[in-house]
Amino acid sequence: MIRTPGADVERIQTPRARVDDEPEARLRPQALDEFVGQDALKAQLEMAIRAASGRGEPLDHVLLAGPPGLGKTSLARIIARELDVRITETAGPALEDKKDIASFLTSLEPGQIFFVDEIHRLPRAVEETFYPAMEDGQLPVTLGVGPGAKVVTLDLPAFTLIGATTRAGLLTAPLRDRFGIQHRLDLYNADELAAIVVRSAGVLKVPVHMDGARAIAERSRGTPRVANRLLKRVRDYAQVEGDGSVDAATAYAALDMLEVDHEGLDRLDREILHAICVRFSGGPVGLSTLAVAVHEEQDTIEDVYEPYLLQRGFIQRTPRGRVATPHAFAHLGIEPPASGQSLF
Repeated sequence: MIRTPGADVERIQTPRARVDDEPEARLRPQALDEFVGQDALKAQLEMAIRAASGRGEPLDHVLLAGPPGLGKTSLARIIARELDVRITETAGPALEDKKDIASFLTSLEPGQIFFVDEIHRLPRAVEETFYPAMEDGQLPVTLGVGPGAKVVTLDLPAFTLIGATTRAGLLTAPLRDRFGIQHRLDLYNADELAAIVVRSAGVLKVPVHMDGARAIAERSRGTPRVANRLLKRVRDYAQVEGDGSVDAATAYAALDMLEVDHEGLDRLDREILHAICVRFSGGPVGLSTLAVAVHEEQDTIEDVYEPYLLQRGFIQRTPRGRVATPHAFAHLGIEPPASGQSLF
């Protein structure tokens, strides 16, 4: 039982439960039927959950891949709720050696969910510790050092590992093949994002018109996390500059102030396109050179910005580097250079 200093009541909730009670935390869907979009994925997960529950067995290990902000963590928590089991969460970079994994795995309860975000960033030695745990429910532990060391195998309760990754190509084949359920989340369309904005506005108690929700959705880069972030900033604008409600005119004015254009591109997106189109005459340009040009980390460009620019047809990847398309030049209002001509 936890007593917060100065509190008048005793709290028996866990820290995570208290966080989940906050309105903005409740923007995450709480059940599969609340999760908007990804219909094929939801249908397959629902079938697998019902089948595992019917057999009284843990769900098979699940791998969720896709760009950031599409709902991988939300789905992991939803799976735990649907199965009525606890979930333990960590991230690949936090698991630095085998002792870290051992402390997590030995504390799991039967059927519990173990969620590892950014699982592609597991060190190789740590990753290999997962193999027997996932397949055989066993954890080899080395006791002692040198010639006198011996290996003791601990039996683990049956559990479900859910891994989330933004870069599935970096997963090794032995780890990837041990996930019985594998899904990739796709970017959302405008209708799905508008539905998410309407739901989130209800949670935040923000009056929103359907045209206002649609305006936010159109500039949300196909990503629910971006849609919710923009909704909160549009809410601020509507509160200060309007009557508190969000219609299309208010949304467009707020988004223009935020420098989010009609294609959903923000300032850094346009800087990336400008660097390729102007400094490097449309490309090709390598990722490391591009990162230096826009003062951003390579991983951030590759994981956060490039997927949307590629999906919208602004850039292409080639063996020699990134190349701007005619769509990028048109969006920036720049004439493409003649062959061999430099704009820099």
